[in-house]
Formats: sequence, C-alpha cells, structure tokens
Amino acid sequence: MGRLGVDLYPLRIGVPLARVETFGKFLGGSPANVAVAAARLGRRTALVSRTGADPFGAYLHEELRGFGVDDRWVTAVEEYPTPVTFCEIFPPDDFPIHFYRRPRAPDLEIHPHELDLAAIRSARAFWVTGTGLSVEPSRSATLGALRERGGADPTVLDLDWRPVLWPDPAEARPLYREALSAATVAVGNLDECEVATGEREPHAAARALLAAGVRLAVVKQGPKGVLAMTADGESAEAPPLPVEVVNGLGAGDAFGGALCHGLLAGWDLDRTIRWANAAGAIVAGRLACSPAMPYADEIEQALATGTGSIPERTP
Repeated sequence: MGRLGVDLYPLRIGVPLARVETFGKFLGGSPANVAVAAARLGRRTALVSRTGADPFGAYLHEELRGFGVDDRWVTAVEEYPTPVTFCEIFPPDDFPIHFYRRPRAPDLEIHPHELDLAAIRSARAFWVTGTGLSVEPSRSATLGALRERGGADPTVLDLDWRPVLWPDPAEARPLYREALSAATVAVGNLDECEVATGEREPHAAARALLAAGVRLAVVKQGPKGVLAMTADGESAEAPPLPVEVVNGLGAGDAFGGALCHGLLAGWDLDRTIRWANAAGAIVAGRLACSPAMPYADEIEQALATGTGSIPERTP
C-alpha cells in the first residue's frame, strides 16, 4: 500500500539531468516495486494506491497487470496528475531523485473509508511505507490499515524516509512510533532508523525498533550489509554481495519483495536475509527498477557465484 508513479530514468549514465536527452519510462514507487519483486518470486500480490485519471495512470495499470500485480485497488483521482520521478545516475553511490508530486500526489489521497478492510485482514503479508504517514488522508488510512491487521505477521512498515515529501518533517518520529506499534516487521536504512528512533548505530537502532513494538527489525547498512534482529533475541547479519553498481535506487525494493518471500516461506532468519540481500545487489547492478526485479533462479545464481552482477534476462 502506498506510493505509485512513473519513473523517468536517463538512458545515459553519468550525465546531469540538464544534459539528458533520452529517458526510459518505468513503473515506479517503492510499494509498487516491492509488489513486482514479490510477484517475480511467484507470490500473488496486489497494490492499494491511486493514480491520476490520465495516460500515465493508464500506463501504470498496464504495467502492474503485466508484472502480475493485481490492480483492482488502484483507483483514479480526477483532480491530480499521476506523479513523475526523475533521477540522475552517477555510480556507485550518487543517485539524486527529483519528485514531481505537485500540487498533490494521488497516492496520498487514499481515504480510510475506501479501504477494503477484509482484503487487508486476510492478506498473508501486508506492506506499507512511511511516506503514507506524511499527510492526511493517507496518514489515517495507513494507520487504520496497520491496526486492522491486528498484529498478523508479517505486517511490514518500510520506514521509507523522504523528507522532501513531508510538509513538516518534525511530525515524523511520533507518527513512526504509532505505526511501529501496530507493525510486526520494520525495515529501514541508518538514516531512516535515526529519524524513527533517534538511534543510528545498527544494533542500537534494531533494539529501538523492537522496543517500539515490532517482532523483527531489519537495518540496512548499504556497503556494510544488513543486520536483522528479532524480539526473541535471534540475530543475523549478511555481508554485502559484490556488484558493479549501475543504479542503486531499486535495490531496497528488491530486498523488500525477497524479504516477504522468505518470511512467507517460513525460512530461517539467516537464509531470508541473505536471499533479500542478494536480490538487492542484483537490482543495484541494473538500470531500471521494476523490470530489473530478479527471479528466484537469478538470486540463487548470485549467491552461488558470490556476485550480484547477473546478466539481465531478456523479456
């Protein structure tokens, strides 16, 4: 549930946006990409979101269906255009994002009374992002959906801190705490953990997330790998998988889809985290986000060969 839009990525790497002449058009938005990533791994997925009533909105419906994501809960907002996001690509670690979500993004117009609460309750896994907490009515809808889950596991809060999308960033921490109290899994990088909990050291951040109410805390550390810690005292760490980075923007979404897959499969924590880590590395080595999401055999190949630089499958 959450963000959905069109990604326009330059087809030349290392070129400032002002000089880019050609772009690739892709489905975008972190929750949408997570749904695509899980679908690539054989899961039945759906997205709760909104688009504009425009050609870009129609494009996103086509893409979701093409990736095997159920789009019945993606509805149109007449007043606002479908958002567009541009990025610049300067590997290995500089990928500036430029959001065009004005005057307001349709995916923030999800109203509590419009939610299919029965579907949310019955979903085996439910994933929301912190961006949905930034404004009303999405804020109330996000918190209401989390509460509707009633502690069903996994109910995942992706911290997804995007300060530019918050009218008042100072509101974030108490809202994150409220959302964490209703979630069972928290996922975030070090910056996001610091915003949500005040802690930046990975182990301290994981403990703070657990203290906020979740049963599994996953702290992504970029080039230092991933730390996962459970409320039962179990922990696992996955070192980074070497990869020639092309575009790091979709790596976290691939990680999320693979994390859900492992949790639903009942895998142990170590296998789940290593699998998700490998999925993220693979996408970091590719240009796009949604079309780059890996298949299960590609993740196994990456783990077997020790590199995320896996040739992309021809459609």
